[in-house]
Amino acid sequence: MPQPHVQYVEAAPGVRLWTERRGDPDASVLLLIMGAQASGLGWPEELCDALAARHQVVRYDHRDTGRSTWSYGKEPYRITDLADDVIAVLDGLGIERAHLVGMSLGGMLAQLVLSDDPDRLLSATLIGTNALSTTPLVHADGTTTAVEDLPGIDQRILEEWARPVEDHGVEAELDRRVRHWRLLHGDRIPFDAEYFRALERRIIEHTGRYDSSGAHGQADYSGMDRTEALAATRVPALVIAAGAEPVFPPPHPQHLAQVLGEDAALVEIAGMGHALPRQVLNPLAEAVLAHTAKA
Repeated sequence: MPQPHVQYVEAAPGVRLWTERRGDPDASVLLLIMGAQASGLGWPEELCDALAARHQVVRYDHRDTGRSTWSYGKEPYRITDLADDVIAVLDGLGIERAHLVGMSLGGMLAQLVLSDDPDRLLSATLIGTNALSTTPLVHADGTTTAVEDLPGIDQRILEEWARPVEDHGVEAELDRRVRHWRLLHGDRIPFDAEYFRALERRIIEHTGRYDSSGAHGQADYSGMDRTEALAATRVPALVIAAGAEPVFPPPHPQHLAQVLGEDAALVEIAGMGHALPRQVLNPLAEAVLAHTAKA
């Protein structure tokens, strides 16, 4: 497979985003959108290569991650601005329409694009995220659960997020990131600490620094409700359900699929949590490729 092609695109005045493309340039585009504070390199190479068997695969660094512009400290932005960045990536690379795959915050950004710019999408795949909707979950027996009563984030993760991040050198930072991944990973698949340490070491080398701006946790999350637009969407949508998901645990995936309508597909990846260990990469790639083929 040819070497990936790197290109920077202008997302806003003074803001450049690092992008990378791989695969057949004549194939349909599949754009990967990572989660909060996560570089595009958070998408494992094996997964990118598997998806590139049928698509031109694009991944990119959000603002304040990786090699993209770190700007929040001087010019704060809203989370909805990160959804505008998705369109900026497509425009900057000359892409008219694409399949989107979003994980965690990336899944929220994909929902914003799906709602606000559906003509730019061929399909959407949403992983480890919650619905940007106030529509209640309807159970098989006809009873309902309000959105605010759906299960919350695992308390252990909330406690980890509340801990101050101190600079004790790169190896200590790697220890912290691996500890975080252990919590996100879930308890159904054996945790491979060295796999995630190597992943984070590559991200640090790519970024050229090992600190985190914390921008996406500080940014304004208002204006993200898309209840009506998501209910009306006609973009083919796939929701990945992960039984060991600790951030948006079941029935969040089932709720999201309901919000997106009866045509939305729901596929469970056995043992998956809020992470991408080797064990889930093949079934995840198969699910995504089956979905994009139908779309």
